[in-house]
Amino acid sequence: MDWFEQARVAEQLGDWDAAIALVSAHAECYSTDHTLHNNHLWHMDLLARAKRFSELTELALTDVHARRRLNRSLRDQGMEAVLRSRAEDGDRDALYVLVRLLCETNRAQEAHRVVQDSGSEDQYAHQIVARFRSPSSDTR
Repeated sequence: MDWFEQARVAEQLGDWDAAIALVSAHAECYSTDHTLHNNHLWHMDLLARAKRFSELTELALTDVHARRRLNRSLRDQGMEAVLRSRAEDGDRDALYVLVRLLCETNRAQEAHRVVQDSGSEDQYAHQIVARFRSPSSDTR
């Protein structure tokens, strides 16, 4: 059995240590080899599924894929306060994830305040709030 099959079996069994070790050895962010790049994305996904948020947070300092996966995971885990803190510290992706979360949970006013407090010049954050406030957004 090659490393890929071993990693898939480990992943299916929830053996995160083995899966992460196997995949990370064959992963490279922004590689011109699409297989290495896809393995990098798989590695970020495994870290999130293993709830290794400290590792993702460390990687997120320099890796956009880790940052995005971390922010989605924080949202999925209901860790709104951590997401808010990341947004306040300047993580634009965390801001967007937080604003969408607030809007999707009928807290558009709070989302608007977050945008005003965290990124009043951020047009994309304003667009997210506006999209949820528009009548056409009710037809989703």
